[in-house]
Formats: sequence, structure tokens, C-alpha cells
Amino acid sequence: MNLTVTAAAVDWFRQEWGCVPGDSIRFFVRYGGVSTVQDSFSMGIAKEQPNEAGLSTVVDGIMFYMEKDELWYMNGQGLTVDYLPATDEVDFKLT
Repeated sequence: MNLTVTAAAVDWFRQEWGCVPGDSIRFFVRYGGVSTVQDSFSMGIAKEQPNEAGLSTVVDGIMFYMEKDELWYMNGQGLTVDYLPATDEVDFKLT
């Protein structure tokens, strides 16, 4: 299981959220919304430090992670986070 954050997504976090090296971005599970990953659940995003990161990657000094107790959402697969300029959305895909 791995977490991949594309260069386009990292650039978006820098521009839109002002992320700099040392910041942490959490991807978390929330009930409701539309998702290509799990029915009735979707991903949320928060700029906060981890409690118990279960999956993480550092890109250009920014830590992107999911908490250990939310890894069930991925069904044992990896997660790729991308930015889609055509729809101005952060996109999540199991890989």
C-alpha cells in the first residue's frame, strides 16, 4: 500500500493552501459525498499534524498522510492524489 501525490497536486497545495516544507496535509475519510473509492464515503483534506500516520509520503518537504485508523478505506490498495485543472478539483484514485 502506498501514497502517491502528483506534482500537479503538490503545486496546487502550495498555491491554494500556502504549503511550505514542514507542513502536513491529512487525507481523511468522511461520511457522505461522491467518491470513486468507496460508496457512501469521500475524502476530506486538512492541514494538520499527524497523530498516528498509517501511510505517508513526503514531497518537497511537505508530508501527506492518512491516519492508521482510516486505512480501511483503501481496501489494501494504494492511493494516488492528483489535481485536475479542467475541473479545479483534487482527485483521489485507488492504485
